[in-house]
Amino acid sequence: MAYRQTPAVQARLEDTRNRILKAARSLISEGGWQQAQVASVAHVAGIATGTVYRYFASKAELFAEVLSMVSQREVDVITAIADAEGLASTRLHAAVKTFVKRALRNPRLAYALIAEPCEPEIDAARLTYRAALSKAIKTLIIQGQEAGEFHSDVDTNIAASVIVGGFMEGLIGPLSPLHHTQQHEQSNHAEGVVEQIATQTCRSVRLSLLSEET
Repeated sequence: MAYRQTPAVQARLEDTRNRILKAARSLISEGGWQQAQVASVAHVAGIATGTVYRYFASKAELFAEVLSMVSQREVDVITAIADAEGLASTRLHAAVKTFVKRALRNPRLAYALIAEPCEPEIDAARLTYRAALSKAIKTLIIQGQEAGEFHSDVDTNIAASVIVGGFMEGLIGPLSPLHHTQQHEQSNHAEGVVEQIATQTCRSVRLSLLSEET
């Protein structure tokens, strides 16, 4: 007879798994992928190092799960904006601005999710993340085309990739650990950074999507 876990055992296992993920996320937020070693994750989670490997086969698998978990929240936020009412161009600007603002609230974690060198397993999860964001942005572009806001002959896949690539590339400088010495200054001008990236990204794409009056 196959062993069936009781609800109490299942809850305990799930709690331990969540503690591991939470500890890993915390360490990545402090020092990126390099600082979040499995032994450190176990220490923060209050468990033995070997226990971590009972839930995740490798460090890369653990980190990929953290990336997927955190990025899904960002995708959900952008998707909600895309699914709201109003002009597509207005929602596009709001979506980019919201993403940038949320990234700047936790720059070290955002940098790890977007640009920090990592193992192939983590990079694969990162590509899935970008694809999901592009899908939400593509929805806005399609709606804008249907409403006559954007040119009907624009390839929506390319346009979505341009937008996502634009605001992610624009974030690399402000998020980079190399700029930690300027952190205070960046904090004081965070709203300006948000607006600049959102405006420049949307403006560059808007020129190719919308007819310009001369």
